[in-house]
Amino acid sequence: MAFEISSEAFVNGDTIPTEYTCGGQDVSPPLRWSGQPTGTQSLVLIIDDPDAPGGNWVHWVLFNVPGHTTGLAEGASSNETLPKGSVQGVNDFGNFSYGGPCPPPGLAHRYYFTLYALDSELSAGSSPKKADIVKEMEGHILGKSELMGTFSR
Repeated sequence: MAFEISSEAFVNGDTIPTEYTCGGQDVSPPLRWSGQPTGTQSLVLIIDDPDAPGGNWVHWVLFNVPGHTTGLAEGASSNETLPKGSVQGVNDFGNFSYGGPCPPPGLAHRYYFTLYALDSELSAGSSPKKADIVKEMEGHILGKSELMGTFSR
């Protein structure tokens, strides 16, 4: 079985509904995944926008999600609803949570929901950013899956 991430809110390559953006409720969309590689101890989810005017913009960093977890409910970025043991890093908005798509008016931006399966948990410190997590993941990645949605205002 292939390692795959999906959402019931949008399909790969389609538009992310407004409710999951700064123009709506700005809550994280529901996500599902399956096919974690054998030996998966934890999962890392990173959402970013490579089309941001100043370069890649990180919307969510979530790590130490238990390896047996199969998804996240809508609005899961509140700490009360995350799977036990999950930790949120700092996004480029400066927050420890999901920050939805919020591009400047104009062309659509691409948003990559990248899920990594790791053979260990991470100990990234108190305020880790994407770069810290990516560095600590080195040598521990068992699999990677990606879901891409677009959004424009």
